[in-house]
Amino acid sequence: MKKLLLASIVTFSMMISAQKKYVLVIHGGAGTILKTSMTEEKENAYKDKLKDALNAGYAELQKGNSSVDAVATSIIMMENSPLFNAGKGAVFTADGKNELDASIMYGKDKSAGAIAGVHTIKNPIKAAIAVMQKSEHVMLSGAGAEKFAQDQNLEIVDPKYFWTKDRWDGLQKLKQKENLKTEKKVSQNTLPESYEIDQKFGTVGAVALDKKGNIAAGTSTGGMTNKKYGRIGDAPIIGAGTYADSQVGISATGWGEYFIRATAARTVSAKMEYQNKDIKTATQETIDEIGKMGGDGGMIALDKDGNIAMPFNTAGMYRGAITQDGEIIIEIYK
Repeated sequence: MKKLLLASIVTFSMMISAQKKYVLVIHGGAGTILKTSMTEEKENAYKDKLKDALNAGYAELQKGNSSVDAVATSIIMMENSPLFNAGKGAVFTADGKNELDASIMYGKDKSAGAIAGVHTIKNPIKAAIAVMQKSEHVMLSGAGAEKFAQDQNLEIVDPKYFWTKDRWDGLQKLKQKENLKTEKKVSQNTLPESYEIDQKFGTVGAVALDKKGNIAAGTSTGGMTNKKYGRIGDAPIIGAGTYADSQVGISATGWGEYFIRATAARTVSAKMEYQNKDIKTATQETIDEIGKMGGDGGMIALDKDGNIAMPFNTAGMYRGAITQDGEIIIEIYK
């Protein structure tokens, strides 16, 4: 009996030592991402940029810097790339502008910062961090947020900096579909499913666990293509698109209206805290609930023990993670 017990303990110890501990997880958005419509060159470009973002954030953690530093570094790397719907690659609003949102939360003390509806801040995640660390507020928007960023000596750019041909062409295609839909409404109430294709992907996010055991989560986005009336989604809303506490951090991407209504990011934490759900169950249940409401998207999550989850209900989600030993995983499709 003693030998059997000893063998069980050894086996269990081996299982624990073999379990991977992740310290950083990122996403580059969820949506209609199909392998059939992706060239090998473009797929490699996305994978390379995700790898660069992971390595950059990991380097911060290895130096002993905070999870906030790691999240910021990874997100900035993606904000500076035209591949993602954040920063340089932001989509266009209905009136042909780029309107940016971002948020950050630090789990240790639940401090948070967010900015929304800005047009001239090169790296919105930097502005969100400045709001968290250097103001008494949690969220600033529009011209006020831009003035604050300028006062904090953050880089301000001409709005033309954000213009990219791919995103501009995407707006024109969607406007054509919108016009056709309006014309057809005169004679019919329903339209082919192709006119309802989700155009909301590319939001970026990161969650990190530093050497002191503190978690931070951040999200940055250009929102929805063709959005109107100063629409703001879940990305800058603490508890919806971003959340972190001492147990877990979450960043979401997808149809923001549904993530707001579901208080998605906080719901994951609540399921873990009050229902003792593990991270994979809590995130999957939350995505399933959003799906039942009619929404789509995904989320990444990282808990204090280094466990990760990356569920989504769309065709694909750009996502990746790195362990404390530097081992990287990157995935795109379902």
